[in-house]
Amino acid sequence: MRNRRLAGENYSLSCMEFHACSRGITLSILDGKRILLGISGSIAAYKTAELARLLIGQGAEVQAVMTDAARRFITPMTLQALTGRTVRAELFDAAHEAAMGHIELARWAQRILIAPASAGFMARLAGGYANDLLTTLCLASPAPRLLAPAMNQGMWADASVRDNVTLLRQRGATFLGPDEGGQACGDNGLGRMLAPERIVDLLAVSFQPESWRGRRVMLTAGPTREAIDPVRYLSNHSSGKMGYAIASALRERGAEVVMVSGPVALSPPEGVRLIRVESAEQMYNAVIQGIHDCDVFIATAAVADYRPVKIHKKKTKKQGGEFTLRLTPNPDILRSVATLKNGPFTLGFAAETHDVTEYARAKLKDKQLDAIAANLVGGDQGGFARDENALTVIWPTGEQHLGMRDKRELAYRLLDVIEPLILESGKFMECRVKT
Repeated sequence: MRNRRLAGENYSLSCMEFHACSRGITLSILDGKRILLGISGSIAAYKTAELARLLIGQGAEVQAVMTDAARRFITPMTLQALTGRTVRAELFDAAHEAAMGHIELARWAQRILIAPASAGFMARLAGGYANDLLTTLCLASPAPRLLAPAMNQGMWADASVRDNVTLLRQRGATFLGPDEGGQACGDNGLGRMLAPERIVDLLAVSFQPESWRGRRVMLTAGPTREAIDPVRYLSNHSSGKMGYAIASALRERGAEVVMVSGPVALSPPEGVRLIRVESAEQMYNAVIQGIHDCDVFIATAAVADYRPVKIHKKKTKKQGGEFTLRLTPNPDILRSVATLKNGPFTLGFAAETHDVTEYARAKLKDKQLDAIAANLVGGDQGGFARDENALTVIWPTGEQHLGMRDKRELAYRLLDVIEPLILESGKFMECRVKT
């Protein structure tokens, strides 16, 4: 078991707390936290009453702020009764603005949670509008912003909405969901607001003590490129989005992250040490050189199984007819790490076009992994180069399915699943006691 306690460390998680948080129980993390709860115009606003009730039940201080459209779906009186605070809705409210009330409220908030976040609200926020109280507060407050989208599945898939989501993410917003399922309009798909209980859990994670603090995680991400000549190469459709999302989630939970990445068009998360590689052999060498000081290895990269026997020094010219390319196996990075003596907890990934769980279970056993995350590629949803994905996490004694959702949200859910597995394996960390 690795035990690399940081000098001067003064917070801890007991075993019971660690397992509880891993199951999504917020305990008292939200006690005394100041939450600005924004509600925009969506039928999902009816869920916000339950969300407010749950937040108050966790000890949070909640100030509701509604857009004009939101008041068409749920009354301010309902939220006032639940939160014990007058609901704010007007930017030009003489009773509050005499003392610049919106600035005071912007400073008060420790988190801004928008639930539901409609397509229209996200468009205004992405455009930098400050034409009502809620958008003004979002622009004026330094507090982290968390958005729980709610809209028709066709709207969520629209290119303009996707562009706004991308822009808001780049500016630091965190998206909670959306979820997949039946919608008020009768459609079924991705776009419904997460359940209030799940939103509370994810909000708590943003305040949660860093359960991975002081632990070193290495992960691989993206594709590899196997050169044929100076112009051509063999590769695959991996975008690296899942690996980069996991790296970001690990950093937010306090881990020291080393990411060995193939060529992708993504910026590394802040605080992540990035090692760029091209080929599978380069990735293998980088991993083996740094793995011995790691607690956890997560292999999300889509590594080429084979490479050309010969790399031509000059561009090969088209000569007509068939072209034969001799290939040789690449080193098996995942198996090499999983079979190390006193090696790290090893989580593999399996991207399959069919019989996903069957192939994943075979890979789990064959490569001697601690766990594997399997996903379907080549279908209509999820997989390579998309913002959403679904995973089935399998370990020797169980499995858990994580349904289709945004890859950032999926990364948090994946960590929730593997944290207790890592702890039980004895390869990660001892339960730390408070000092």
